[in-house]
Parts: sequence; structure tokens; C-alpha cells
Amino acid sequence: MTTDSDYRAGFVSFVGRPNVGKSTLTNALVGEKVAITSSKPQTTRRAIRGIAHKEGGQLILVDTPGMHRPRTLLGERLNSIVQSTLGDVDVVGFCVPANEKIGPGDRFINEQLDAFPRAKKVAIVTKIDAASRTTVAEQLLAVSAMRDWTTIVPVSATSKVQLETLTTELIRLLPVSAPLYPADAVTEEGLEDRISELIREAVLEGVEDELPHSIAVTIDDIVERDDKDLVEIYANLFVERDSQKGIIIGHQGKRLAEVGARARLQIEPLVGQQVFLSLRVKVAKEWQRDPKQLGRLGF
Repeated sequence: MTTDSDYRAGFVSFVGRPNVGKSTLTNALVGEKVAITSSKPQTTRRAIRGIAHKEGGQLILVDTPGMHRPRTLLGERLNSIVQSTLGDVDVVGFCVPANEKIGPGDRFINEQLDAFPRAKKVAIVTKIDAASRTTVAEQLLAVSAMRDWTTIVPVSATSKVQLETLTTELIRLLPVSAPLYPADAVTEEGLEDRISELIREAVLEGVEDELPHSIAVTIDDIVERDDKDLVEIYANLFVERDSQKGIIIGHQGKRLAEVGARARLQIEPLVGQQVFLSLRVKVAKEWQRDPKQLGRLGF
């Protein structure tokens, strides 16, 4: 039985190269989809807070964009989100996949962690279901040599291996505190933000490698139709070039229709009603490098 004097609550952020499983891990610990996932790098663009409620404490998980060397103004802004977030969290979980050797990107991020002395540093070896026991053991040794971690935990978010162990370890490292969020809260994200992210996830599935960074989604309107028990959502997909617009729309609009169908499957459980989704593809030339356009698109 946990008493008030034992209860812990605080902020944990997962960092790592793009596509090491940070968002999947966040969703698995929360028990609900609060961060979109994709095999494309730099899928996460905001510090999305997911809240995991456990008997002994409350984990507020801040899912940040992947740390990387920026090539655009958008990249610089994503990195600044990471920097400002890590300055405030109680624990940083450095994620390294079990099935990929440690490389320059991992070492670069590990060096950046020295700038955040306040946070306790934990290493998380992810995707252990995708590697042999020998490979996992070798990776644990390689990670332990990088710095003096508070603890190292191997996990698989998709197979739910060691998630309880990780949760217990993270809560143990948090400050004693009353809960910071109500018991029914799972994320700080507003409905509009969650819908726009689910649409972006649907677009990211099956597009060319050059496209992910070039896609932004905005919501024009969400209308509840009481007469039809229907939610109408009007959204815009922004790309940087006319050629990209053609890729997303596809031959006779086929690909855009597939995006809409995928997005609706995710949005309907969220809003609890049938959804009519209107998607318009627009071109905002070189928006990743344009401060004004970045501002309009919410960055």
C-alpha cells in the first residue's frame, strides 16, 4: 500500500537518434496512443506529454523530437524543443536499439547529456525482441561503457517485455510528490493537435523518403453534426513542392483516399463517433526554411 509520503511524480524524457523507438515506448507505458509512430525519422515534432498512472507514482513522459544535427530552420527549432525540455525533466532515458551498433549519432547525443546535470541519466536498450540474446548482452555492455548510468534497462515496447521493470525504476528516481495530473488524464495534447498528428501519421505510411520532413498538417474546422451523429473534420496537408503534392494525391486521388481511410480508423475511436474527413493538399514553398511559414504551421 502506497502512502502519500511514498508517492512520487515527475517528468521523464526519452532521447535518442530518430527512430529508436521513443514514441512506441511512450505509448506502451501510457497504455494508449499519445504519440504518433512511423519508420520515418523525425516523426515527432513536439514535446508531447503522456501520463502513466501507477500505484506508487505518476510518470509524465515527454516525447521529444530525435536529437540530430539540423539542416533546416525546422531542424534547429526541433533541437531547441529538445534542449528546453531536457533542462526541466527529472530523468532522461537514453534509448539505443538492441539491433543496431552504437554509432556517431548515439555518441553525439550522449555528449549532449552533460549539459543537463540536474536530470538522472538512465540507459534503455530498446527493441530487444528484434535481436538475439548474445546481441542484446553485447549492446548492454557497449552502452554501460558510455557513462556511469543510474540504471540500464533492456525492453521491448511492442512485445511488452520489461515495461513494468522500467516503470518501477523510473518512478523510483522521481521526487516525492502528490500527483501532478488528474487520474483520468493521459496526455496534455488537445484534440485538434492529436487529430492533426494522426493525419500526419497516415500520410507518412507509404510515402517516399524525401517527403516526411516536408509534410505539415493543420486543422481548419471540426464540426459536430448532431443530426447525423457525425464529426466533420476539415484539414490541410502542406508540402513544399508541386511534385510532392502529386505524390500525396496519387493517380486519380487514390493515395489521398487511402490516407483519409487510414486516418479515420485512428480518429474515430478518439472522438467516439463516425468521422467525415476532408483533406486538401496545399503547397507552401520551402516552409521548413521560412520563419514566417514555420510560425503559421505551428513551429
